Amino acid sequence: MERFSVTQLAKMAGVSVRTLHHYDEIGLLKPALRADSGYRYYSRVELLKLQQILFYKELDIPLNEIAEMLDEPEFDILTALQQHKQALSKRLQRLKTLLQTIDRTIVELKNENMNYDELYKGFPKEKVAEYEKSVVELWGQETLNESRRRVNAMTKEELQALMLEADIINKELVRLMNKPVSHNEVQALIARHYSMTCKYHDFTLEAYKVLGGMYVADERFRINYNKYHTGLAAYLNDAITFYCNNH
Repeated sequence: MERFSVTQLAKMAGVSVRTLHHYDEIGLLKPALRADSGYRYYSRVELLKLQQILFYKELDIPLNEIAEMLDEPEFDILTALQQHKQALSKRLQRLKTLLQTIDRTIVELKNENMNYDELYKGFPKEKVAEYEKSVVELWGQETLNESRRRVNAMTKEELQALMLEADIINKELVRLMNKPVSHNEVQALIARHYSMTCKYHDFTLEAYKVLGGMYVADERFRINYNKYHTGLAAYLNDAITFYCNNH
């Protein structure tokens, strides 16, 4: 039996060794054998299973649901691959639309101002409508209107700075996820996150705390943050809750 170490598999699949260890711990992807030394070794069977896991992750399916599907007695890998092909073909079409949206946005940025409506071209309209409905229900129509006004008034430099700041904060939080949310470095990042969020609307701490809860309760937010690292949405919410409770 051809076998691969956890390091070899991680390199081939483009995932981290830590991720493979996590999959092993939760029972999603067990190694074919474990040597007396404790080293994990994977066979072709596990390689194909990991491919399925990565396909399903690409489709934003949670790990617990992936595990349930792969454990189904009637699961067939050829059928699954056909389904992945169909789903990814649809996504490809949507990504082409998003690329066009990016091009239009770049033009808008070069013209100094951003158009609020252009931000969501290519995204499912019903999801945008649901998000905006949630904003209105939680904070009122004026909050949504104010956010639109602020985005429309942003220069390209201001918008790029906000996007970069959000990315930096998320990546730094991932780096600190092994620390309690009360840690000084974590709370310093949350202060930056709060300041960044207030660029869109002047959120009170109470409203900011509610927003943190949405990062977990709302699937769209949860998927977006967990793309950085599994569990980031929940960690960010906990950190925001601590911040609001102590300021």
